[in-house]
Amino acid sequence: MDRERRQMRSIASKFETREAEGELLIEGYFAVFNTTYELWEGATESVAPGAFANTLGEDIRALIDHETRLVLGRNKAGTLELREDSHGLWGRIRINPNDQDAVNLYERVKRGDVSQCSFGFDIVSEETDFREDGSVHWTITEVRLYEVSVVTFPAYEDTAVSARKRDFAQLQQRENEKWRHEMRSRLKGDQKHGT
Repeated sequence: MDRERRQMRSIASKFETREAEGELLIEGYFAVFNTTYELWEGATESVAPGAFANTLGEDIRALIDHETRLVLGRNKAGTLELREDSHGLWGRIRINPNDQDAVNLYERVKRGDVSQCSFGFDIVSEETDFREDGSVHWTITEVRLYEVSVVTFPAYEDTAVSARKRDFAQLQQRENEKWRHEMRSRLKGDQKHGT
């Protein structure tokens, strides 16, 4: 399913701060593969390995709480490093010592006051699994990544959940229509054969 709809997902993570060669660094995972996130009761999603492979060369920013005015780093500037490994999407942000917002965040992460992360993206492709128990699970297989954020409160955005609910309702309607069509075809076939 191709969509151009900006979404955000948040996870609890363990960021580390460290100093190396005179630089302040924040490092950690912005996404973890194959971890199931509950959107609402009966609806979950996960991110598959390889989902970020085609997007890491694009222009991506690191932000504070998704605020576009609070830029921590940018991959095109060499101040944000992102890579995909077997665990997930790992990132390193080089903190600007002349940016008080960035230094303040570094100190909050260092103390453990801020330890969560999030990422903003569009879904390029995904798989939908309707399960026998009536639940649904989406596996995101490819994204277009715009930003990663160090956040105070990780949570699914209401807009993302609403978008997923609309997707789910549309998919259910299509599945119901497909089932009705198949049943009509079977009935017509049975009537032709005199059963």
